[in-house]
Amino acid sequence: MNAPTTPQQTQPRLTSLSHGGGCGCKIAPGVLSEILKGTAAMPMPKELLVGIETADDAAVYQLNDEQALIATTDFFMPIVDDPYEFGRIAATNAISDVYAMGGTPIMALALVGMPISVLSTETIGQILQGGQDVCRAAGIPIAGGHTIDSVEPIYGLVAMGLVHPKRVKRNADAQVGDRLILGKPIGVGVLSAALKKDALPAEGYAQMIANTTKLNTPGPDLAKLDGVHALTDITGFGLAGHVLEMARGSNTTVRIEMASVPLITGVRGLAAQGMVTGASGRNWAAYGHEVRLGAGLQPVDQALLSDPQTSGGLLVACAPEAVTEVLAIFERHGFAAAAEVGEIVAAEADGVRLRVA
Repeated sequence: MNAPTTPQQTQPRLTSLSHGGGCGCKIAPGVLSEILKGTAAMPMPKELLVGIETADDAAVYQLNDEQALIATTDFFMPIVDDPYEFGRIAATNAISDVYAMGGTPIMALALVGMPISVLSTETIGQILQGGQDVCRAAGIPIAGGHTIDSVEPIYGLVAMGLVHPKRVKRNADAQVGDRLILGKPIGVGVLSAALKKDALPAEGYAQMIANTTKLNTPGPDLAKLDGVHALTDITGFGLAGHVLEMARGSNTTVRIEMASVPLITGVRGLAAQGMVTGASGRNWAAYGHEVRLGAGLQPVDQALLSDPQTSGGLLVACAPEAVTEVLAIFERHGFAAAAEVGEIVAAEADGVRLRVA
């Protein structure tokens, strides 16, 4: 049985109105690097603890000795046809960047672009209601925002949070010897590709919604652990892309054991059937030269590594002695799939930043 479509039967499917869905809409990493070339050279105030220099999840600005402000924004086009679920997914994804810096969200602003001649006000209202309900679950208000009439439906948030300046967790501070823990299974992009082709079973759709609407609440608790050195979340560049950002920022190489990477049930089979997004290929084209795949891996493994995740899991680099407590924190927050997937090693001389066995 296929996933349900929009309740507005006289309207087109939401996913049919967008050329890409969820974090698969991201500009490919290679193109983005070219666009941003030179911007990191701009002078930055000393209070800016995290800027764009390491492609981190959010900006962090120190307010005083006890508080730093986390500011981020994320928005995209529909990844599902149900307007309420689209709103929930987009909001969960945006707030995740605050958690990924080790912070606690405090408020959000809505970013709304809708084709008002195509979608009813009821449908648009359901999208906004989904976002509002996620913000309520996160304990924050949507305090304002901005709306435009857009050719494609777009929804997301500006999300803000607070963190102690000494507990900010950047993506670039991994250390040699650290272990990598992944909080959520991967495969959302594969599920979204299957959904677009009307090939996603009902149980796959249910898993997709459950994974993408689960707030990454372990972030602040993880930030309190001295053994946690680096933190990020897995989104549009795929597991490999965000691991590479961590490796580049810390001048290390990462080793991942593919068999240890948690996968959403059924995605390997779907990927083998060709249910792969265009973004997956663009991702690999941008960074595949920095990755070495083990001889035993298959093309499907490559597709899963570069599969764009929407509202993906937290990736933690921690000291070996902190692994047990990191996994316990994930478990307390209901992340049963969290798993140790690899380790940080010294940078390899040939420029390889990621080895996957």
